[in-house]
Amino acid sequence: MAEPKTQPTDVDPRTYIETEAPEKHRADALRLIDLFTEATGEAPVMWGPAIVGYGRYTYVNSSKKPADWPLAAFSPRSANLTLYVLSGDTDKSGYLAKLGKHKVSGSCLHINRLSDVDETVLKDLILDSYTAMKVKHLS
Repeated sequence: MAEPKTQPTDVDPRTYIETEAPEKHRADALRLIDLFTEATGEAPVMWGPAIVGYGRYTYVNSSKKPADWPLAAFSPRSANLTLYVLSGDTDKSGYLAKLGKHKVSGSCLHINRLSDVDETVLKDLILDSYTAMKVKHLS
């Protein structure tokens, strides 16, 4: 059985963003590194080729195999900034109502640029999600 391709790597997240991330998202992605680090207290780690993650937990995937995933993460995709911050067991609707322009799909929050959202609300949302995931998976 093949190993999951999204695993922690030794690539420096800032180097990845400065050299590989879509140019239109580089400044915002560098700011997201700071926001996530401040909110989680964790150092950023590259997961696979394009996800910047914080913390780690193990879950059972659809193949019934244990797999690791970051507790909170983001990826500067070509279309938008994708933030993996809507999981856990807490209701995020209060944050989303105050956040600003965004889209939601599953456990992902999509924003076009940081200037579209309230950074304080975003940081609080990151912290809430990260904390909920720690409680759910590491307690």
